[in-house]
Amino acid sequence: MNAQKITVRIAEIQDAEAILEIYAPYIRNTAITFEYDVPDIAEFTERIRRTLTRYPYIVAECNGELLGYAYTGAFVGRAACDWSVETSVYIKENQRKRGIGKLLYQALEDISRLQNITNMNACIAYPDKEDEHLTKNSVQFHKHIGYTWVGKFDKCGYKFNQWYHLVWVEKIIHEHTAKPLPFIPFPELEQEKLEAIGIKSIKITETLDKAT
Repeated sequence: MNAQKITVRIAEIQDAEAILEIYAPYIRNTAITFEYDVPDIAEFTERIRRTLTRYPYIVAECNGELLGYAYTGAFVGRAACDWSVETSVYIKENQRKRGIGKLLYQALEDISRLQNITNMNACIAYPDKEDEHLTKNSVQFHKHIGYTWVGKFDKCGYKFNQWYHLVWVEKIIHEHTAKPLPFIPFPELEQEKLEAIGIKSIKITETLDKAT
């Protein structure tokens, strides 16, 4: 596949079913997510809608096929942490190791800079020993794209009759100034600025309206 043909765009509500099809195998077959049960389409659609009210939710697409998706969300959820976000990325099973994750993360970073975000944080499931449900690849991937190890919560997740750790990694994408510029919610970003960083843009308000 020619990576130049991959388009990164804002997720739309009608993408929910295709996005859930990407996510569901991670729930059923891996400990990458600690969810046990695949959410129904109504719940999953609401997750996308809720994220888009404040943060980016983006997809990688080629010839009409969704190859992966990524989004950010609140870190801690308190006003003092408005300049930090938590990241998530999932790639279609047969499309991994093709640079799609890196492409999506770069787009998230570019959008987050427009929002005046300083800290990108990722919470990653991590095994003592790699097994059929979980490897250390995610930590290695994040390290490769500039994230650094922050800390570990020991054996805090139990799935497939096995205890797993959670680790936090972070990447600083903007200087921490004495008076940071205010956080800008995603729907308030100018469409021209999104298009300037290569994000195929839509009107977020129209997408959110479709979900109501």
